[in-house]
Amino acid sequence: MSTLPDEAAVPARQAETGGARTSRRRLHPAWIVAAVAFLALVGAAGFRAAPGVLMVPLQQEFGWSTTVLSAAVSINLVLFGLTAPFAAALMERFGVRAVTATALVLIGMGSALTVMVNQSWQILLTWGLLIGLGTGSMALVFAATIANTWFTKSRGLVIGILTAGSAAGQLVFLPLIALLAQDPGWRQASLLIAAGALAVVPLVLKFLKNSPADVGVLPYGAEPEAAPAAAPESGPRTNAAVRALQVLRRASKVRTFWALAAGFAICGATTNGLIGTHFIPSAHDHGMPETTAAGLLAVVGIFDIIGTIASGWLTDRFNPRVLLAVYYQFRGIGLLVLPLLLNAEVQPSMIVFVVIYGLDWVATVPPTAAICRETFGADGSVVFGWVFAAHQLGAAAAAIAAGALRDATGHYTYAWFGAAAMCTIAAVISATIRRNRSSRDAEPAAA
Repeated sequence: MSTLPDEAAVPARQAETGGARTSRRRLHPAWIVAAVAFLALVGAAGFRAAPGVLMVPLQQEFGWSTTVLSAAVSINLVLFGLTAPFAAALMERFGVRAVTATALVLIGMGSALTVMVNQSWQILLTWGLLIGLGTGSMALVFAATIANTWFTKSRGLVIGILTAGSAAGQLVFLPLIALLAQDPGWRQASLLIAAGALAVVPLVLKFLKNSPADVGVLPYGAEPEAAPAAAPESGPRTNAAVRALQVLRRASKVRTFWALAAGFAICGATTNGLIGTHFIPSAHDHGMPETTAAGLLAVVGIFDIIGTIASGWLTDRFNPRVLLAVYYQFRGIGLLVLPLLLNAEVQPSMIVFVVIYGLDWVATVPPTAAICRETFGADGSVVFGWVFAAHQLGAAAAAIAAGALRDATGHYTYAWFGAAAMCTIAAVISATIRRNRSSRDAEPAAA
């Protein structure tokens, strides 16, 4: 009889320490959450592959200019970025699960409604507004939030793996979108994207827990005595918009924030803005079939997975500032030679470019997120959201500028050369970011 109270108290003691319960698990719940987050990022990444593939078919059917379609992509990229810091704050208030499921539904709706467009303003609404809001809530800040909430150990590696989810989505969807866009048509390709996003929603609702406390464990790698520090500073009554703006105000007083934002703006310009949006149309200008160019971008996706995970591993071990400088400079060299490599047929030199660019595609994310966390502490995820907003503003500007250059000159050469020069600037900025001054720089974040 006397043993019943003691046995009933076991779950409570396990919930307090997380140790006994965790020790009996072969797999820490953090890894299950990370796996579902990876799948969610794959599902949300479908549209990232779409504009470059669907641009030419839409031009052929409706006669819209490259500038018009680039404007739709730019709206998407702006919202993709500006939504991110507010999404991070919303995740703190309403939970990761609710925000993620809503974002995937918005992406699915936007992609499905695209099949009904017949005027240019409608593509601005679907590609731009709906999908922009949805993908913005599923931006890379989502990966940072998962890593910071669920992991104390191996955060850089986890961010690298989750960031690679976007590349995996591109890899999964791009060849299929390219094939469907040719036969039976771009509308079926849009429906594929919608289906991919919506298919992940049930998994998110069932398995994506909001925090380790929901399942009575500590973050992966945390010691029991560290449990109080793992609690989030903002409670459920915090207004998400106010918190996001307050964090921006505090971060804007720190020089490191502006250095990261400038570098990441150039990162966005040279990935989503240029290569992601205009590589396939540019290759088409040189006589390369769209399916071939799409296949090359899919290879970029393969090596992006390898490069981003490797970057996360390196970030846990080396100075992230040096890593950023190296990544940006290698990217600039690739862009400088790209106009010389484009041809109707795939040459070995183009394969080399694809491999190098793939390894470098979003390798910048783990070191950038690490510097945000190191400098801004508990505000790190929201600060990374604002830095990511700069990434997407740069992408939007590059997408529309490159489209305008193409319409004005008939080629993309100046866009590639300009992007190469910007990468050198980003490398210099990154290398000169001051070494960790967390004792002082983190003070505004804790105020």
